[in-house]
Amino acid sequence: MHSKFHPIFGSSQVQFRSTAKAVTPFGGLVSLIEFFDRIGLAEQLQKAMPFQLRSPNAIPPAQTLMAFLFSVVVGASRFAHTDWLRSDKALHAMLGISRFPGTDTIRNLFGRFTQGKIQAFWRPLWIWIVSMFSAPPEGFSLDLDSTIFQRSGHQEGAAKGYNPHRPGRKSHHPLLAVLAEAQCILHGWLRSGNTSASRGISEFLKEALALMPAGWKIRTVRADSGFFAEPLLEFLESCRLPYVIVARMSANIKRHATALCHWTPIDEIYAVSEFTTQLMGWKVARRFIVVRERVREGKSPLGRKLIDVPGYTFRIFVTNRSEDALTLWRDYNQRAIIEQRIEELKAELNVDGFCMKNFYATESAFLSVLFTFNLLSLYQKALQPDAPYRQPATLRMTVFLGGAILGRAARKPVLHLSDAWGGFEKHNPLIEAILRWVIPTSPKLDPAFCVAVAEGGF
Repeated sequence: MHSKFHPIFGSSQVQFRSTAKAVTPFGGLVSLIEFFDRIGLAEQLQKAMPFQLRSPNAIPPAQTLMAFLFSVVVGASRFAHTDWLRSDKALHAMLGISRFPGTDTIRNLFGRFTQGKIQAFWRPLWIWIVSMFSAPPEGFSLDLDSTIFQRSGHQEGAAKGYNPHRPGRKSHHPLLAVLAEAQCILHGWLRSGNTSASRGISEFLKEALALMPAGWKIRTVRADSGFFAEPLLEFLESCRLPYVIVARMSANIKRHATALCHWTPIDEIYAVSEFTTQLMGWKVARRFIVVRERVREGKSPLGRKLIDVPGYTFRIFVTNRSEDALTLWRDYNQRAIIEQRIEELKAELNVDGFCMKNFYATESAFLSVLFTFNLLSLYQKALQPDAPYRQPATLRMTVFLGGAILGRAARKPVLHLSDAWGGFEKHNPLIEAILRWVIPTSPKLDPAFCVAVAEGGF
């Protein structure tokens, strides 16, 4: 039985009919699935899962979480969008699951997480995934930043705070730590919307550093003016961590910048200088780097204007590093990478779209998306370690999206990839690259940290 329709252009009718064969638009996921199998992701999820379901009809929690991760990968932006894949029988066969969980099943999974279960489940998984990244000999640049998740309901933790796009509306205010060279999210907190950027930052950094394998080094810590606070500077100095942080323009700092007379020109637009001072309430004096930029028509400067020095804007950084001012400024400018990572998380993986009434359920969904980002980043390094980084949406369009039909040969499932989307010739080399990839040997963890994990003390 068939019917016909008329194409928009042309006079020939086109017949259409149904097929019993399983068809998927995501045949290109074959290499990602092979990568997940290569690193043993399913086993890790099952091993770390803090609870099990007793009902014989229940879908195993690890399978439910895996279904959510793949929903995020293919573009789901709400929990309801996970139903897109419930009818994709070909994808179910690719994943090796007999039933794909519905929206309520996924919500119920995250609803089971408490603060203790989040610690028990996600922190060991983070140690496992981070240890598979390769560390540069000089160490990582650790970038700190926060962002705003707009909320419209009455979710726990949603509160009125700094919200430049919708002032006065409720939000969450998550905090992120990113290893810049690895494109890896080292740590993340979901916080109430009325917290400041630097609220709890010392404890956050303690947890973040504990997730790094022993022997890894931090080359520098970079952050914007929201993190300009004496407790953070003291903590970094006590850990002997180099840092470059944008200074908040207080009256005292403005006065020192205005009084500077000796400037080192970089070009006709920029010049640098520095001073050392001990601000009120500080225990020690610290070094400040000043970057002066000439105001130009048609160009929006990044710094702040000072009334006493017209025609220029100023950016000021506090640091405990010894390099010259120009080197430090150029190093800090590389921090823009974290802004790109946050934009990808929000626009391409929709990290702010999975919200529930319970705070810890929302936080667990939030961590799931961050974990997915790290998986995609590591997947790229397994394919081509030296290739340029590609955004999640680029991977989705150029690799994962591809028509395929599920068939059988000798009673075994066979996935027929469409030649129009690259077919076998495109995706088999990717699988071969995954199989050739040598998983980095994880450095031994700090014994003291292992004890802390076992006792639930971090």
